[in-house]
Amino acid sequence: MKGKTASLRRTIRLALGHRLQTGAAGTENRLLSPKGSIQLNETAAQILSLCNGKLTGEQIVARMMRIKGDALEGDIRAFLDAARRRAWIVES
Repeated sequence: MKGKTASLRRTIRLALGHRLQTGAAGTENRLLSPKGSIQLNETAAQILSLCNGKLTGEQIVARMMRIKGDALEGDIRAFLDAARRRAWIVES
């Protein structure tokens, strides 16, 4: 499936060994993974926080569009595709 886009009809969750961490002041968001720590912006952290295994990709996109606006739909989808390619998230 490498190189293909994610199926946003399936539920999405963080990959095994990955978790989100927020700094003490609540301003720094990081994704902790077996390969290290990745600093995230607020929007990326919000998207990944919805990857809980209960929501489909389409539901995540819809929720984020309500929060951030319709203009970011393509960016949200692109982020989910990039997160899948980087093995941060998995579909089930």
